[in-house]
Amino acid sequence: MAYLDHAATTPMLPEAVAAMTELLGKPGNPSSLHASGRKARRLVEESRERVARSLGCSSAEVVFTAGGTEANNIGVKGIAWDQRNRDPRRNRIITSAVEHHAVMDPVRWLGESEGFEVTWVKPDSFGQITPDALRSALGEDPTDVGLVSIILANNEVGTINDIAALTAVTREFGIRFHTDAVQAPAWLEVNFSQLGVCAMSVSGHKVGGPHGIGALVISRDCHVTPLIHGGGQERDVRSGTLDAPAIVGFATALEITSARKVETVARVSALRDDLVRRVREIAPDAIYNGSVTDRLANNAHFVFPGCLGDSLLMLLDAQGVECSVGSACSAGVPQPSHVLLGMGADEDAARSTLRFTLGPDSTQADVDALINALPSAIDRAKRAGVPKITTAPVRV
Repeated sequence: MAYLDHAATTPMLPEAVAAMTELLGKPGNPSSLHASGRKARRLVEESRERVARSLGCSSAEVVFTAGGTEANNIGVKGIAWDQRNRDPRRNRIITSAVEHHAVMDPVRWLGESEGFEVTWVKPDSFGQITPDALRSALGEDPTDVGLVSIILANNEVGTINDIAALTAVTREFGIRFHTDAVQAPAWLEVNFSQLGVCAMSVSGHKVGGPHGIGALVISRDCHVTPLIHGGGQERDVRSGTLDAPAIVGFATALEITSARKVETVARVSALRDDLVRRVREIAPDAIYNGSVTDRLANNAHFVFPGCLGDSLLMLLDAQGVECSVGSACSAGVPQPSHVLLGMGADEDAARSTLRFTLGPDSTQADVDALINALPSAIDRAKRAGVPKITTAPVRV
């Protein structure tokens, strides 16, 4: 099997598995005061410090969550609510048309159910949000903006945003800025203190850690209205019993991934470039999406004209090559990729995408397997064509 879907999830590192296994089955609630509880708390706090060192922040700024989706929801809803509670004029949220659904859907919900005004920033044709585009979205009087949320590295096309340049635009107005950095720590040097944001979401299973664990890094001067009320854990931002084994596994994986990053990026980017070159030889009409220069090292995203992405995926899967499409499915009905639509692609193109994402354990054999399987898959998919959709695509 050739696994080329690391942007969806990356296999756990053996060191993370071992660290978690050692703790599983042992007693100890990190909130308990007895010896077992104190030991679990110590492991959690040591892990918090390890995560902080890897992300360029203070350990006091790390709030553990159940993953990137929860971190994004707390960051978006919690900050927007807090800012409006402090100043009712701050009733507007600015985000981009190419965010992950874990940001887009909470923002849309806040607009539809909570009365927030939402401004959707259109990216350029590479999926990048420019400072000028953000400045235009702010308008002449940005005092009504309570939150800006822009993704650091796009989960579909791999394009990287210059978050520090974007926060420079909002800083003079005192606007809170959140970034979804879930895809970034495995491939970029992420330094929270240098980005200029007040909140940043990360996830364990994107860096070789377990599922079900992540973090929201929150600056000391940033206040968040909690979504969950209960025991007051995690600065009263995220109540609930902490999963000590998962936290230790996450910290271990992030620490190791960070230490190996330079070597991994160099090797994987070379593999990715080989994959792109050879795909273009097989399919000269394929369109390579996203920025060529400001891009995650492991990401290769294509439109294959005349081929339904879902068909290509299943045809490749039947030959032992696993990848993903750039579209979301609702009730089994394929929908165009909102990221491609946001970048200006037409609906047929947005339904004809495949995303290949490599990981630290990817090899030349994985790329070779794709190249061997792709010609027949494209031929069969083109013969099937791209059927017209019967439901309206989601646009912003």
